[in-house]
Amino acid sequence: MKFKVIFTTLLIEKSPQALPLGAACCASAVKHHQLTKDLCDVELLAFNKEDDEYKTAAGTVQAAGKYIAARLLKSSPKLVAFSMFVWNRLVLEAAAEELHKAGVLTIAGGPEVTAHPEVFTVFDNVTTGEGENKVPQVIYQLLTGKEGLPAAQPGNFRNQPEEKNTQSDLPEFSPYLDGTLDPAEYEGALWELARGCPFKCSYCYESKGEKLVRQFPMDRIEKELDLFAKKKIPQVFVLDPTYNASKDRAIKLINLIAKKTPDTFYYFEARAEFIDRQLAKAFTKIPCALQIGLQSANEDVCRLVNRPFNRKKFQQGIAALNEEGVTFGLDVIFGLPGDSLRGYKDSIDFAINQYPNNLELFCLSVLPGTNLFDRAEELHLNYQKEPPYHIINTDRWSKTDIEAASHLAKSCNFFYNDGRAVPWFNTICQALHTKPSQFFGAFYDYLIKLPAEKQASCNHKEIEEIQKDFIKEQFSQKKLTRLLNAALDIITFNGALSRKTDTGKSEVINLHYPVEYIDSEYAFNLEFFINNVKMKFGRITT
Repeated sequence: MKFKVIFTTLLIEKSPQALPLGAACCASAVKHHQLTKDLCDVELLAFNKEDDEYKTAAGTVQAAGKYIAARLLKSSPKLVAFSMFVWNRLVLEAAAEELHKAGVLTIAGGPEVTAHPEVFTVFDNVTTGEGENKVPQVIYQLLTGKEGLPAAQPGNFRNQPEEKNTQSDLPEFSPYLDGTLDPAEYEGALWELARGCPFKCSYCYESKGEKLVRQFPMDRIEKELDLFAKKKIPQVFVLDPTYNASKDRAIKLINLIAKKTPDTFYYFEARAEFIDRQLAKAFTKIPCALQIGLQSANEDVCRLVNRPFNRKKFQQGIAALNEEGVTFGLDVIFGLPGDSLRGYKDSIDFAINQYPNNLELFCLSVLPGTNLFDRAEELHLNYQKEPPYHIINTDRWSKTDIEAASHLAKSCNFFYNDGRAVPWFNTICQALHTKPSQFFGAFYDYLIKLPAEKQASCNHKEIEEIQKDFIKEQFSQKKLTRLLNAALDIITFNGALSRKTDTGKSEVINLHYPVEYIDSEYAFNLEFFINNVKMKFGRITT
């Protein structure tokens, strides 16, 4: 008789970006490992915070833990394996405590456990690092009381050192290919092409590892692509922290993607400094978007957290993307050691001037197990001791500064990202003679005075009306009303075009100027626009 083993986790939501890949990889390993394939009946059962039943039950951490435990117990497991992250640690610990009361064995792994395994005492065992080889052996030992294979680490894995990994350590099996995880259920996939990163940024879990990138074999990659094509997966998020660590391999994979899944949209994380015209042009062969970590535009700040940054090469890479028409976004972190609120604002201004499709502004997390965590006292970092470990203040960031930085993040996300402002945002800032960071600051002050339901709006049409009202106010204050009709036309036209791309539905819009000029380089400079384009009222269908 087989032992029932459940792999579980708590997701932020149910989406292609939030699917239980880590838990699935370990579940798949147990299915394939010679010690456990005939010993265990394996099930993958993931929960998500957006599920209505979960939200109803999860009034507190303890209540959420009891709900998860009760659901798991319905399958009568002998052992439950938890995949732990910053956002789910406390709830899953509570669930494990409930399972113990019912006599169920528990183990845990994942980034949170790898970071500081010694604190996870509620579980019968924990595994650190990559789990595909370790987890089956731990489960075998717990279920049988016997040692595993001769190569297995004996006893408790909590304080065992990490082994050096080589390319042969990567598993040949795939949770997608063996049916453990169905990407169609999540309307997309998280996809591993390689593991490891050539960089060791101090704030990242990779900061203590080797500068080693291990690539999955092309045979497995091709089979997974065939599966994505068969299931008509609409989107795939590539997990490689630096997709273009090898330009030749990156281009080879793009060509393969174009051949096998030409209609699937791909998301990559990339380094701008490694992008040249050849690679930028290759990205145009497939529907895709890149997310690029700027983090700070200050080279000294980047150096302090061991993140290489070359401003000139960065701008050259971004220029290649813009010239080829590749969609990309940028990330900036606030609260970094050596930085300040002023420096953060400079980074925002630099980032916006690169014309990113989106700009994500994050608070620094001092993650246990990272180099930054070890150096926190040296760098004067005061941070939350529980998830999400956000910075509270530093020697250069007061609590007030951190709050102001978070306000700019909220403003940018609402106005620039959700407001889809990239085609015209720099034009408006130029006309107002204001920097992007100043604009976001003024907009935040405007936004918080609006009714709560408007502040929380996620409907683009509603956001656009808020954008227009704010811009009307700004142009009036700076006595620039002569430019207002042109500005509103540009916003109206681009907004309707964006919504049509989203929904496929055309809109009828009223304009003060001919559309052929609104949708041209004339629109980059409002002063030039109104001096060279005559008004002509009209109604068009996008």
